[in-house]
Parts: sequence; C-alpha cells; structure tokens
Amino acid sequence: MAIVATVYHSGYGHTKLQAEAVHRGTASVKGIEARLYTSTEAIDKLDELDAADAIIFGCPTYMGSMSSEMKKFIEVAAKKWFTQAWKDKVAGAFTNSSSFSGDKLNTLLGLVINAMQHGMIYVGLGMMPAASDRDSMNSVTGPGPEVLNRVGSFTGPMAASFQVQPGDAPPAGDIATAEAYGVRVALITLKLRG
Repeated sequence: MAIVATVYHSGYGHTKLQAEAVHRGTASVKGIEARLYTSTEAIDKLDELDAADAIIFGCPTYMGSMSSEMKKFIEVAAKKWFTQAWKDKVAGAFTNSSSFSGDKLNTLLGLVINAMQHGMIYVGLGMMPAASDRDSMNSVTGPGPEVLNRVGSFTGPMAASFQVQPGDAPPAGDIATAEAYGVRVALITLKLRG
C-alpha cells in the first residue's frame, strides 16, 4: 500500500471541505492508504509523514498568502529538510479564498516552493479550465459553480467560496475538482512507486 497524506489548515471550514474531497479522491484509488491531518495534528505527528509516499498540502488564502497555521506547520517541518526525509515523495497543493482570484496563485506557489525545498516531486492539476463544460468559456458569465476547474488553475485546485457559509461553499464543481486531484496524485504516486 502507498500512503498519501493530506495536511491542511482551515480557518472557517471551507478548506476543510476541500481537504476532505482531496482525501476522498486519494482513498478511492486501489492500493492507497489515505490519511488526513490538520496542520496542528501533522505537527504533533510529524514523524508519521516520513512514511508517506505523497503529501498534499492545503490551506486558505488570506490576504494573498497562505494561512499562518500552515506557515507554522511548514516552519516546524523544516527539521525534515535538514535530513531530506521527504526527498522524492510526491507533493501536491490546494487552496480556497473568498473570491475567484484572491491572489490564490501566490499561496499555491508558496506551497510548491515548500515542496521543492524538500526535494519533492510536485503534481499539478492536469485539468483544463472548465473541464466539464468547455462551452461555458464562450460566455460572459463563464463557468458556473458546478463546473470542474471553473477558476482555471493548472498548479492545483482553487476554490472560491465568497462570503457563503461552509456546506453551501465551496460549490460542487470546486469540491469535485479537489476530489479528482486526489485521484490524480494517488495514481501518479502509484506509478512512481513502480
């Protein structure tokens, strides 16, 4: 069994729903043991992550950057950098904010750079914008909330929750995008393990 761990922080609950979707995706792949940790749990169980074949990082985007709780996890996990304990593990990342942009790319790039610092192998989304409704790209309103990759990210899943309470947001398309990403990371992890 390959182990895929998802480590996330969620301030209001939106990113938790996204993390659970990523986790469902990884867990649905035969040959994968999926593990889900909050950033606080991951700090307390940091050595468990050494056994993972892949680690997917996720957090909300606050003021154009990653949340302080995810940053805290990254800084504590720096001790793994010294020993290169996570070198050649598969990595991925996802984020959520309260608008279509919110400068989410900056958050994802911060998470990618963290993975690169550890010598990890990063997996992008691998999905075209408006993947489940390509024709929606031909309208002024663009893709609706049910459309996969409606935000048009290539780096990792981006969800937009606006000022809507968790449960109603992120919308179905953003959740399905996160779940599909979990599947992708799990399948690539199995391929790389040989």
